[in-house]
Amino acid sequence: MLHPGSDPESASPESAIRSAPRGQLKIFLGYAAGVGKTYAMLEAALQRKEEGRDVVIGIVDTHGRKETAALAASLDRLPVVEIEHNGQPHSELDLDGLLARRPGLALVDDLAHSNVIGMRHPKRYLDVMELLEAGINVYATINIQHLESLNDLIQQITGVAVSDTVPDRILDEADEIELVDLPSDELLQRLKEGKVYVPDQALRTIEKIYRKGNLTALREIAMRRAATRVDDQMRTYMHARAIPGPWPAGERILVSISSHPLAERLIRAGRRLSDEIGAEWFVLFVETPGHLAMPQENRDRIQHNLSLAESLGARVFRVPGTSVTDEILDFCHEHNITKIVAGRPQRKGLPLFFQRSVLEEILRRSGGVDVYVITEDQQNLEPVSFSRWLPHRPIHRYFFSIALVVLTTLVGIVIFPFLEPTNLEMLYLASVVIAALYFGRGPAMLNSFLGVLEFDFMFIEPRYTLNVSDTQYIITFIGLLAVGLIISNLASLLRDQVDALRNRERQTQALNRFSGELTGAVNLEDVLGTIQRNLLATFSCETATILPEHSGLTVRGSSPSLNLSEEDLAVADWCYQHGQMAGQGTNTLAGSALHFVPLVTARGVVGVLGLRLQNGQTLLESGQRTLLEGFANLSALAVERARFAEEALQAEKLRSTERLQTALLNSISHQFRTPLSTITGVLTSLAVSENASDEQFELDPKIRMELLDTATNQANHLNRLVENLLEMTRLEAGAVKARREAFDLADLIGAVMEQLPGNLCDRPVSIQIPQDFPNLMGDSTLTSQVLINLVENACKYSPATRIITIAAQSTGPFAEISVRDEGPGIPDEYLETVFEKFFRITRSDQPNGSGLGLSICKGLVEAQGGRIWARNNPGAGATFTFTLPVEQA
Repeated sequence: MLHPGSDPESASPESAIRSAPRGQLKIFLGYAAGVGKTYAMLEAALQRKEEGRDVVIGIVDTHGRKETAALAASLDRLPVVEIEHNGQPHSELDLDGLLARRPGLALVDDLAHSNVIGMRHPKRYLDVMELLEAGINVYATINIQHLESLNDLIQQITGVAVSDTVPDRILDEADEIELVDLPSDELLQRLKEGKVYVPDQALRTIEKIYRKGNLTALREIAMRRAATRVDDQMRTYMHARAIPGPWPAGERILVSISSHPLAERLIRAGRRLSDEIGAEWFVLFVETPGHLAMPQENRDRIQHNLSLAESLGARVFRVPGTSVTDEILDFCHEHNITKIVAGRPQRKGLPLFFQRSVLEEILRRSGGVDVYVITEDQQNLEPVSFSRWLPHRPIHRYFFSIALVVLTTLVGIVIFPFLEPTNLEMLYLASVVIAALYFGRGPAMLNSFLGVLEFDFMFIEPRYTLNVSDTQYIITFIGLLAVGLIISNLASLLRDQVDALRNRERQTQALNRFSGELTGAVNLEDVLGTIQRNLLATFSCETATILPEHSGLTVRGSSPSLNLSEEDLAVADWCYQHGQMAGQGTNTLAGSALHFVPLVTARGVVGVLGLRLQNGQTLLESGQRTLLEGFANLSALAVERARFAEEALQAEKLRSTERLQTALLNSISHQFRTPLSTITGVLTSLAVSENASDEQFELDPKIRMELLDTATNQANHLNRLVENLLEMTRLEAGAVKARREAFDLADLIGAVMEQLPGNLCDRPVSIQIPQDFPNLMGDSTLTSQVLINLVENACKYSPATRIITIAAQSTGPFAEISVRDEGPGIPDEYLETVFEKFFRITRSDQPNGSGLGLSICKGLVEAQGGRIWARNNPGAGATFTFTLPVEQA
């Protein structure tokens, strides 16, 4: 057995670190069933188990062979998924079970197996790729004929078309390939002895493959592929260690494809050539205006071939152009292409003597670029679906074209007496141009034929017959018909180009419009609404935007009629976790009714976009897929930007909270220090006086009472500070609930004046309330707290001899209550910010408050459905006014 590589389970620690968290893949490669791939895989797995590895069989089919079953019995086996399809039971790999079990090494037999409909992936190799992405090491088996690039070559050798294929990149990305070899004679002997599993439905296929010549060819191909892998590893080793050697010059291969079925063979040939010479390879499809009228079957074939090229490791380009040859040669010059792989399909119909094929033009103009020509094999290719001729749609355009010919003839009859017949040709040519521009190629060609007949019938002697007296007119007719056909073709081509440009312009406008609207979206909700609206307008589909929230995915925005089931959310979660498309039209969970696209940015996947196509669509066209990718990229950036804005807002709130906490601590420490110091001083003086033995230290009763009054006032002040802090805390928490009851403002003001501290009761206060002032509707307790804070604030910032005015007036459903002082007033720039928490206007001649009183007033007034504001008086001082609802009669 050949071992081109190192065992993934025994790799060096440095290698394991480099590959983490991705698992490592070892492939046991054979050239036919029966060479012993499964047996070799189980033997290697047992060695890993003896080394202490956690080895689990994911799925292995022993086909009833005792020796293979004995090896498998020595290993832990995960139960398979039993599923019924078309009335037949099938056993499939339990992918979720393996992911949950997370063994150190999983064994997966038959890498090219096609899963039953309903499984997550259509192919088993895709299950293996997911296991590797999850960090699970895998041993797998495969035969050489299942490689995609060798498909047509295997068919040519054996006459059997292999349907289950695996992209070559799976083999290329494997960490180790072990070639399981057996001489062809021994394999044939095993087949005779019944040691090779042969399904009943594959007897005829086995007869074709198991011929000595075929087996020898397959064995050689497998060995060559393994040798190529060894050679690649050798070159990598020499490059990494700067070992000098004859390095081959850089080669670049271009495979030019069209909608012809031969394109699939060209792609596989390009891949094989790339492997042989170690060259980078490209696949190019030139989209001309003529492709707009291409049948849907050909469009699907092009997309399939481009996807095949990507799966085989090519760099795929799809470029628009009017000349295929010019675009190919320009691409060669821009990308330094050294070899071109092109096809030569067999022409059908009459030969075109005056038109070279694309291949002939490439051969003539390729210069120093080597051209590899692949010919068409009619036996192995599917029938070419040339677009059969169909009348131009809609049919009424042909009638318009006929009417245009009749109109041209009528105009010619009018001007015929004044012109020579040959000059009337221009009228019919103009008619052809008009028909081509407005009705299409088919109506224009009909117009050209009818125009020649009308011109002969109406204006050439003998008139009103199709006979021609002057044979020179025959040349005129031929020229008129030829020029008409050429003009109709060129005009129709121009129209197709204009249609293509308009289509691209619409796509560009859609992207620009979408980008502009996303730029104007302020928050995440606006972004999601913009995404939903534009996707509906562009793709006529229902959409859902799924974003990560906390520990899972949440539907943040969706079309009204789109409800996502648990299964849909599971598909979306897979798409989010793996950053790959899933659902309808993909290779993952294709049974879903929605197509899920990951929203990927430089930081990772930020969400998932789900689309449900309308009007029975199941797949998007290539142009729509490209446009959808653009929409998804813009959506991802917009969602990420909105999330950044939310995070910045939260961070700013945290910073604001920290600033408030700091300001609160500073304010509390300052406001509490003064009354506490005063109280402490009074108590100390009283204590000294009580304990003094000398009468000179005894305090006079009057002084003692003054000290007690001072301590009492400071204690009351401290109590109000605590009450303000508690009230602000309640307001912040939303715990303040205002009652709605009628109360008399005059009685409330009287009660407020009695509650004021003693040093404020002697201030001159003017109360101005009309006799017919109605009762107010609100919470009298909260309103009294507002009045106390406003009066205390007026007393604090106005001289002791100035009057404080409390006034009220009724203005419709609300009443205005104001407290006016005659102090220095408030700077105009602070009239609004004065109600913010901890805001204080610092003046050297006035005491500083806590900065909470006015903020509490604002919260208490708004809790009752009113509002509060401040304004400066014309003379001096400021007026604080708030509104409350009045009692309705």
